[in-house]
Amino acid sequence: MTLWQRAIEEGADFIETDILSSKDGVLICFHDVTLDETTDIAEHKEFANRKRTYDVQGANTTGYFTVDFTLEELKTLRVKQRYPFRDQQYNGKFQIITFEEYISIALDASRVVGIYPEIKNPVLINQHVKWPGGKRFEDKFVEMLKKYGYKGSYLSKDWLKQPAFIQSFAPTSLIYVSNQTDLPKILLIDDITVPTQDTNQSYWEITSDAYFNYIKDYVVGIGPWKDTIVPVVNNYLQTPTDLVARAHASNLQVHPYTLRDENVFLHFDFHQDPYNEYEYWVNKMGVDGLFTDFTGSLHQFQEWNSPFSPKDDDASTLLHKIACLISNKYGKK
Repeated sequence: MTLWQRAIEEGADFIETDILSSKDGVLICFHDVTLDETTDIAEHKEFANRKRTYDVQGANTTGYFTVDFTLEELKTLRVKQRYPFRDQQYNGKFQIITFEEYISIALDASRVVGIYPEIKNPVLINQHVKWPGGKRFEDKFVEMLKKYGYKGSYLSKDWLKQPAFIQSFAPTSLIYVSNQTDLPKILLIDDITVPTQDTNQSYWEITSDAYFNYIKDYVVGIGPWKDTIVPVVNNYLQTPTDLVARAHASNLQVHPYTLRDENVFLHFDFHQDPYNEYEYWVNKMGVDGLFTDFTGSLHQFQEWNSPFSPKDDDASTLLHKIACLISNKYGKK
């Protein structure tokens, strides 16, 4: 069982993934642009000469890059857990999967499950991978969504049949794909010290009222790193910023990332209780969705706070439920 299948089993409304590319132009699901930390690439001596140094968002990065391996080669690798304090029993059991395989997981679910793929590091991908006819990474990304019937604006009839959000840290990529699909888009926002990878804009520029007024023509919301919404000092929450209120004033949703249950990630204010964190973000901060590594616990919180009975499991009720959960600020990604 893949992590996405487990998430669906635990009640995910949407399953999230980052999309990169292989050397031969196949879109894959993988978080890092390098394979070093989360695969067994070091054990594959046949690839020892593939290590490279590339500019990634203005910094020289050395490692084994996905863009230097064909899909066939990537499929020989096995993935592993990044964090030593998490369950290690699944290390070496799973392959890297393709964008198509990820979509199939959502479509094969016994209920409606949305997808939330990210156009990851498009600058790097477009520098190192070339597709026929001068097509770009973003073109191939949208083509895959269209191939499997993903279309429609937010909460439209088509969208509710197969819900999807497109996310990216690259504003130009989101603007580019807005001319190809009306699927809802989310501008991801990094830490305050990190400029945008494609336009080199600062955090303060892309969270200004003027920029929100501009970008709202292309996106339905923002996905900020949660500690930029509420600053943290010595692991304690500080006074919240007005980011959520200003985004809402521009009719933009707010989907912060990433909530994790482990104590190492929970700020002291939540007293080692992830349910306190969910309560804080959903009910006090009023965000519209949440990214989490722990679908099961967030789903439990959602069920306890939902006006709907979990026994209502027919297809039409589930479709309605997804729409209402999101519009009532209980969706999770």
